[in-house]
Amino acid sequence: MTTPIPLVDLSAQYRSMQREIDEAMAAVIAKNAFIGTAGNVFVRAFEQAFAAYVGRHTCIACANGTDALEILLQAAGIGPGAEVLVPALSWIATAEAVTTVGATPVFVDILPGEYTMDPDAAAAKITSRTQAIIPVHLYGLPAQIDAISRLAKRHGLFLLEDCAQAHGATVGGRQVGTFGGAASYSFFPGKNLGAWGDAGAMLTDDVQLGRAARMIAQHGQTEKKHDHQIEGRNSRMDGLQAAILSAKLPHLDDWTAARRRIAAQYRRELEAVVESIQVCPPGCESVYHLFVLEVNNRDAVLQALVADGIAAVVQYPTALPLLPAYARFRHRPEDFPVASTVTRRILSIPLYPELTDAQQAQVIAALSSAVAAAKKSLIDQGASGELRGRS
Repeated sequence: MTTPIPLVDLSAQYRSMQREIDEAMAAVIAKNAFIGTAGNVFVRAFEQAFAAYVGRHTCIACANGTDALEILLQAAGIGPGAEVLVPALSWIATAEAVTTVGATPVFVDILPGEYTMDPDAAAAKITSRTQAIIPVHLYGLPAQIDAISRLAKRHGLFLLEDCAQAHGATVGGRQVGTFGGAASYSFFPGKNLGAWGDAGAMLTDDVQLGRAARMIAQHGQTEKKHDHQIEGRNSRMDGLQAAILSAKLPHLDDWTAARRRIAAQYRRELEAVVESIQVCPPGCESVYHLFVLEVNNRDAVLQALVADGIAAVVQYPTALPLLPAYARFRHRPEDFPVASTVTRRILSIPLYPELTDAQQAQVIAALSSAVAAAKKSLIDQGASGELRGRS
């Protein structure tokens, strides 16, 4: 029996740097520096290191990536009456953040092959009420951020980059997260740079925006304790998560290089097997948070992979505007033809830096077999239908 292969192996990552992680946690415990207050040295150290890594002036650590989106929208003055453009394919947090601040999400179809926001479709959705746009660098691939940035500037929109899955991805050598007015990051454990729990960050070069975001995240408090200028919220990264992230950050580029090497092998072996693989346009460098491809008879392929012990998943099975949560907008699949089509075909297979050559070969063999079996099933079904039609 073959050994099961997970989508991501966090235990393997821990084993590769156990001493560094254990020492980081011990340091936090020794100082009792658990809560991310203004004076937490571990949180501040990570903020400075991550801002320098991405190339932005200010990093504000927070509780999670969803909070990062919500707080930045609020700090930018986006609220009731405003419309915000969001892609039709993403995790719900991207749209949920918009409604949480009282604004209205306006869904935009995606580009075939890339799965990120279509800039032309976005331009067609702009109205007098549009105040912001949130491109998502999905699955680790940069959105067409140059075109989206030009669109935002032309219409005076707040450009908020959702970088939850794209730590270190670049366009023309420039990191995503540096093109807009601000950027949000998630450090959910399974992310390319992951904490051991929920954690997030907000990055910006706008000092006033950064000050407002930090104040909102700290109960509306300034750097001075009990000086509450506004009603805010409690969204702090704790000291343990900050210390763990600081220990991991120096390894991120090496992990990314390993992801790209594994992805390149998948492309070589699977291009003739599957219908398509997520396209990486010239000038863009994906960090392959996920390796996403399209297959016919997807559900049958998925079922076969899982039966073989391969932890393949579908992210995401339903386009955002077609979720029950957004039924009030009365959208139909034909409103978002690309997103509606690819959500029936996409599949993610295991990819993480510690994936061995033998494990990858096992995934490739299992997928090739599953696709062949699914194709034969479709042919058999077609032949059976033809025979019934003749009888």
